Amino acid sequence: MNMASHQKIHPHNLSSSAHDDQQLDFESPQVPTVPLVPRGSSKSDDSHHCPPFQRTIPVIHTEPPRKRRGCCCRFLCWTLSLVFLLILLAGAAAGILCLVFQPKLPKYSIDRLQITQFNLTSNSSLTATFDVTITARNPNKKAGVYYEGGSHISVWYTGTSLCQGSLPRFYQGHRNTTVLNVVLSGQTDDANTLITSLQQQQQQTGIIPLKLRVIQPVRIKLGEFKLMKVKFRVRCRLDVDNLAANNAINIRNSSCKFRFTI
Repeated sequence: MNMASHQKIHPHNLSSSAHDDQQLDFESPQVPTVPLVPRGSSKSDDSHHCPPFQRTIPVIHTEPPRKRRGCCCRFLCWTLSLVFLLILLAGAAAGILCLVFQPKLPKYSIDRLQITQFNLTSNSSLTATFDVTITARNPNKKAGVYYEGGSHISVWYTGTSLCQGSLPRFYQGHRNTTVLNVVLSGQTDDANTLITSLQQQQQQTGIIPLKLRVIQPVRIKLGEFKLMKVKFRVRCRLDVDNLAANNAINIRNSSCKFRFTI
């Protein structure tokens, strides 16, 4: 009896002990020593591990544009270098010419003014003819001046052109003084207001201010070399006592300014 009872209890105890061991194992799982998820990645519920997202960048062949840009840059550098070299050479040549020839600007003066015609017609038109004596001086020792065709000379009063003309073609040598007699003529329409202004100006001040403008194409000769054509621009201010025809006209004051342009 006791033996049978012992045999029944013994298997029960073994079963209970195994069950307790299984329950203990279930309740206390072992902590793995190696992380299941690699560092720097996120845990996912999927059974397969997904690699991190990588953006696909299309391949662009930039080698030909780079070559074109390189060619353009080299061409631009060569062009700028050539222009700079030409400017440097031109400046050096101009400096040498200035040191050798020591050029000076010409001088101009208005010596005489005679009016042969200054009439107001019946249709209110003003007809004027001026005889102007101009003196041109070349003070240079080694430079001559070629006065080319296409010149223009005019006389103005308060913004109104009274008469026009041109200078003759000639060559002015070294240290030369040339006297030019130029005839200027012109016609002004609706000149009643102009005549009234001239009369009031003469009565109030006794002086009539005039302006003489000259545009003259020239070429400078340095030694045996002729330089490129430039334009002389002369501006003269004349103060005269009257503008009566066939009358002695006194030039009270005269001053001229000179410059040249290409």
